[in-house]
Amino acid sequence: MSWRDTLPSVRGKLLRDEPLGPFTWFRVGGAADVLFIPADADDLAAFLKAIDPAVPVMVLGVGSNVIVRDGGVEGVVIRLAGRPFAGITTEGDTITAGAGALDAMVAKASARAGLAGLEFYAGIPGTIGGALTMNAGCYGSETKDILVSAWGLTRAGERVDYSLTDFGYTYRHSEAPADIIWIEAVYRGTPDAPEAVAARIAEITSRREQTQPIREKTGGSTFKNPPGHSSWKLVDEAGWRGKLHAVTGGGAMFSELHSNFMINPGEATAADIEGLGEIVRVEVQSKLGVNLEWEIKRIGRPS
Repeated sequence: MSWRDTLPSVRGKLLRDEPLGPFTWFRVGGAADVLFIPADADDLAAFLKAIDPAVPVMVLGVGSNVIVRDGGVEGVVIRLAGRPFAGITTEGDTITAGAGALDAMVAKASARAGLAGLEFYAGIPGTIGGALTMNAGCYGSETKDILVSAWGLTRAGERVDYSLTDFGYTYRHSEAPADIIWIEAVYRGTPDAPEAVAARIAEITSRREQTQPIREKTGGSTFKNPPGHSSWKLVDEAGWRGKLHAVTGGGAMFSELHSNFMINPGEATAADIEGLGEIVRVEVQSKLGVNLEWEIKRIGRPS
């Protein structure tokens, strides 16, 4: 008898061998051993307390910055979907958002509330949980600039509360334990005219549409910017903008529009996409002497 035969009772959904490709922007990847969509935070906490501690557990947001490998994901994949995890409320100069809320929706809520400082979230195609994990940012601003506090659950289902300083944020990195499942965050904005905040959000949205392949099957920024460099320029100089690469499927490439964005132009596999990224890392190192670090998260088993 395996651990999948003794799963605890839940109020949410437990799905075995659920394909994860449809949940990612690249539309590739294998199945989760188990996909759990909890009804609310209490349902999730009870599940974590009851399941064998040896079973791997991870969270998948909207899949905007992840490659799920073709062999699928071991253990339990959790999706924080629906109102209990995506609520957004404002009070005074603070905004409270669930970890499943889209960053862009939080930005729009800040405009309605007349709070400046969160506009950059309109340019990040992910969820609040992911933003907390990686100190997400763009256009000169980062999560650390606006975050007040957050709370989440440990792998054992116990609540933990973090203030901004507890995260130890640096560029695209947090010192918080990687296995914390974030549930909710509190942000502080600066009072401003709602129309002024909305105008800045519209400008960010327009700029993103003009410079990023957002209507392609993509994963956002592939590599972190090395100190003193722009990753897109390094990919360009290595000759990989718009160049098709294939290992097992229809091939992947770095976008003609933005050469730090990989795209799946047709029927690429996860191996095609990750393989392209690794080839480019090697060539940038050998030709230009710069080490590129992945910003996209890669999870699961190779086929």
